Amino acid sequence: MTGQPLECPIRKVEPQWVDLNGHMNMAYYHLLFDESLDVAFTELGIGWDYTQKGEGSCFTAEVHVCYLDELTEGEPVRVTYQLLDADEKRIHVFGHMYHAEKGYLAATSEQMCIHVDMKSRRASPFPAEQQEKIAAMMKAHQGMARPEQAGRVIGIKRK
Repeated sequence: MTGQPLECPIRKVEPQWVDLNGHMNMAYYHLLFDESLDVAFTELGIGWDYTQKGEGSCFTAEVHVCYLDELTEGEPVRVTYQLLDADEKRIHVFGHMYHAEKGYLAATSEQMCIHVDMKSRRASPFPAEQQEKIAAMMKAHQGMARPEQAGRVIGIKRK
């Protein structure tokens, strides 16, 4: 874990993801961000192997996606994740989605995830091992620039 965002495997826009406007439908931006977040979760020790044990998991409490440019069928997509903040029960992550060849930023996703005890179905602290991994990634990402879209709120700006 370095001072660089976590790189996720490159994907391609699938034909079934394209809507009547000829570009990737908004639901599939969420799908790609979600599936890419699994890579970050695995790195933090809270991925599928952890969840399968039935002890704990991460639930999404809030997500905010900004759609900045189009992606069309067959185009390669690159997603990165940055850890913005964390405490004993929550992680605040930020994803960037790029066209993998042209390099433009297509979308961003800001997400708050809560660790949940799967037996009580209540928020609970991450186990010590996972807290250590989260702290290490947090330390590695502290020097990174805060994304421009982080902390945005939805509203119509009035003059």
